[in-house]
Order: sequence, then structure tokens, then C-alpha cells
Amino acid sequence: MPSISSGKVLVSGANGFIASWVVRNLLEEGFAVRGTARSVEKGAHLQKLFASYGEKFELAVVPDIAQEGAFDEAVRGVDAIEHIASPVHLHAGEPDDLIIPAVRGTVGMLKSAMKYGQSVKRIVMTSSCAAVLQVEPEPKTFSELDWNTQSPREVAEMGRDAPAITKYRASKALAERAAWDFVEEHKADIAWDFVTINPPYVFGPTIHDTPTPESLNDTTKIFHTMLTQPSAPDKLQTGNSWVDVCDLARAHVLVLRTSEAGGERFLISAGPYVWQDWLDAAPYSTEVPLEKGVPGAGKDAAHWLCYDASKAARVLGMTAYRSMAETARDVVADWEARGW
Repeated sequence: MPSISSGKVLVSGANGFIASWVVRNLLEEGFAVRGTARSVEKGAHLQKLFASYGEKFELAVVPDIAQEGAFDEAVRGVDAIEHIASPVHLHAGEPDDLIIPAVRGTVGMLKSAMKYGQSVKRIVMTSSCAAVLQVEPEPKTFSELDWNTQSPREVAEMGRDAPAITKYRASKALAERAAWDFVEEHKADIAWDFVTINPPYVFGPTIHDTPTPESLNDTTKIFHTMLTQPSAPDKLQTGNSWVDVCDLARAHVLVLRTSEAGGERFLISAGPYVWQDWLDAAPYSTEVPLEKGVPGAGKDAAHWLCYDASKAARVLGMTAYRSMAETARDVVADWEARGW
């Protein structure tokens, strides 16, 4: 499939943390964007945020992504789709509270594109490293060849008693697996190709509607809590892998512009961390009291969840990522500007 360097892109869940940055990058790169939100009210902030782009940005209301035909109208007349809308939280009771909207929303988007997206050339799904990792007894570096079969199995066995993080990981794994299965099953019927982007934890400043720290999405709320509230030393030695939201948004543009990206799965990761690393990287602030932990104590920590991002470097040219110092600086500056 040829690269897509212009035209209109549909971005689902455009009022979310990651998606709002994707919309901004697409607009900055000359694309027109149709962004979806659950209501006009939830999309009002986007219309103000991107008002300077005039008709280049338009809002489409999709009240429930899990409903049959939810995206039928939204896919008409777009050249590409960035499907980002999916539940991201750790307070589901029943696993299906996460799994059903994640799977139905993703497969529903593909069905709508197959039926009504006559001009669509590429669909990009924001999946997650949660669809890749499995908890191993020893540290491991995961690649695009790995699949998380562990979390769906544990959810099937434990039901609502499964840990919250397991329910979330299962939803991401099952949604991405369902998407690839759909593409394979209907390859003779579709005119577009399919790509997934799999990031780990995503940090960075927010441009979506976040008037208070309590309104932050779960990932950035955890970041705010860890940097501003005391934690036990052993908790500061826990971590994961991460990527800056600006780098992730850049990847979403690159996969459209890179013809070789079609049909591929990409891990987008800046590397591993433990929380003490972020405390060490955060700048001094006179307005935001930040925790210090035990400076330097993170340098010898074991990194249990690492991801091989060499494919993104090779195919997309993503050879450099923002550093912890840069991300921490921008996040703290954002908090200061908001008076937090």
C-alpha cells in the first residue's frame, strides 16, 4: 500500500490523552482530522483546542463504540484511520466491562471500514505492550513476535476475582488478536492494510481536558501521585517501560507515511524505568513540591519488562526518543502552569 502523506484521517476517542496528541501532530503535519468523541460536550474542548485549524478539524459524535455500526458514518470519506478509543482503567468489576467494548469497538471499526470506507488506505490501531508481555520468572526483552496469552487465560479462570491489571491486559490482548484475525479472514474483501502500535506506559504533559489532577487519565494520574506523594523505598524500585506521548504521536504519523509499515506490528518504547529514576530526573520546582526518594538508588535496579524497539527504528526511522529529563521537565512545567 502506498504511503499516505495527505488527506483526512479519522481518529477515534480524540478527546483522550494519547489521541489528542495524535490529532495535534496530524494537523501540524498538514492532514485534516475527523475526531470522534462520545458527545458534543466531550468534544467541546477539542474544538477550542484546534480552532486555529478551521475546517481541517471536525468533530464526529460516536456515543458507544461497542454498538453495531457505531463508526459507519465516521469512516466515510477518510483516507486513513487511527483507532485509539478503548477503555483504559484499573477499576473494572467484571472483566467484560473492559473486554467487550475493547473488542467490539475495534472489530466494529474494521467492519465499518470494510463496508463504507471506500477511500481508506490504512488503519492503525493503538494496541499496547499489555498485548505483548507475559509475567516471566526472569527478566525478559519482548518483541513483536510475543503475545500475551497469560492474561486472557487467567481472566477466563478467575473471572471478576482476577487482578485489575490482568483484566486490562486481557482486554488489550483480545482486542488486538481479534483485529488481526478479522483482517486475515477478510483479506479478499478489504482494500486497506492494517498496522498496530504497541506502547508501554505513556507519560507526558496533557492537552486534553484535565482541569484537576483527579481528572487525569489513569497513567498520568499514577505519574502525578508517584512524583508528588511519599512512597515506600521498595515501591520506588518497581517500574515498567515507558514512552513520551509526543514520541508516540510521532509514530502514528510515521506509520501513515511509511509504505513498508503496512501489515506490521510496532513496539514503541523509550526503555525501562523504576520510579526512583523519575524522581531523579524531575527538575527542581518552586511551585510543585516533588518527592526525592533515595537519589541514585534506581541505577542498579533490575528491569523486568523491556521491549525491543529496533523494528520501529529500522522501518519507521524512530532511532531517538525523548529522555526522562525532557519528559519530566515538560510534565512539571505543565503542572506549574495549571497551578497544581
